[in-house]
Amino acid sequence: MADTSSPLLIKRYASRRLYNTETSDYVTLEDIARFIRAGREVRIVDLKSGDDLTRQYLLQIIAEHESKGENVLPLGVLTDLVRSYSTQAQSVVPQFLAMSFDMLRNGQSKVMENVLNPMSSMPGYEAMRTQQQAFIKAMTGGIIGNASAEPAEEPTSATELQEIRRQLAEMQAKLSKIDK
Repeated sequence: MADTSSPLLIKRYASRRLYNTETSDYVTLEDIARFIRAGREVRIVDLKSGDDLTRQYLLQIIAEHESKGENVLPLGVLTDLVRSYSTQAQSVVPQFLAMSFDMLRNGQSKVMENVLNPMSSMPGYEAMRTQQQAFIKAMTGGIIGNASAEPAEEPTSATELQEIRRQLAEMQAKLSKIDK
């Protein structure tokens, strides 16, 4: 199994073919884009010189997607990027872009959290949940309680076991009356 915590090393041969060192096979730019979309860090180096080519290939992946009509970067942003290479803003732009993408990622994770549990952001949600748990515990005589609570200790005597059985029989009788 490959170590996914370290960057995936891709070597570029003189023939410009890209070689995945983990799987020992050749990959395409689309394969590399798929690794990155899956959350994997990638490092691309020239086999002969050892130069890091990652930035060059990532820009090439972006350029290919943009040329296919997958326009993620608005024209104004592209224009501003070109301008930033010839101005004093060059030192600020990388930090600004990194912070912007961090904010975007954090916002997306909060949105997903709210989608998966939409009630969690509702005011009073925790109090309502606590009340529901108390109600269930009261209605079931403590048999069904807080899922996060410690599990009940096992009965230590036959009389305790008989008492639990008696309570269960009472609850079953009450439930059968409710159903009728």
